[in-house]
Amino acid sequence: MKRFLQLFALAMVVALFAGCGKNTRRVSPPSVSIQQVAVQANGDWVVDLRLHNFSSVSMRFEGLQLALSVDEQAAGTLRATPGISIGPTSADVVKATFKPEGVARIVVADALSARRTLAYRLEGKVQALPEEARKQREFEVDYRSSINPAPGLDGVLR
Repeated sequence: MKRFLQLFALAMVVALFAGCGKNTRRVSPPSVSIQQVAVQANGDWVVDLRLHNFSSVSMRFEGLQLALSVDEQAAGTLRATPGISIGPTSADVVKATFKPEGVARIVVADALSARRTLAYRLEGKVQALPEEARKQREFEVDYRSSINPAPGLDGVLR
């Protein structure tokens, strides 16, 4: 009887682990955040956006339209067509050149000169195509965070 119970327990453990190996495909909304803003001599901004794929499958990021505000001041809309694939639970960075609104330029210039933290918000849509899917999906984004002047790099916030 003892031998039977040991074999039964072993069989149950094997069955439990066998059930864990199923290949589940989970598509989760991605996240977009600012990794860096570099102010150019002509006043344009080069914005490095970090795209984070939280899905269990690779996602191909086709486009994004995100309203950017800094310290509650509208800066304009960031548009990009990355055309990149990001693996499961991974992230990558894309660049977007941007002509900000006048008030936003002043807010960023003030944050850089005062060496202070700058709050920002990204709100809009990201278009992505899950691996092996035929139809592109659109995900809503509403992300708030802050960036700081980068030590030793003039005109750069991270």
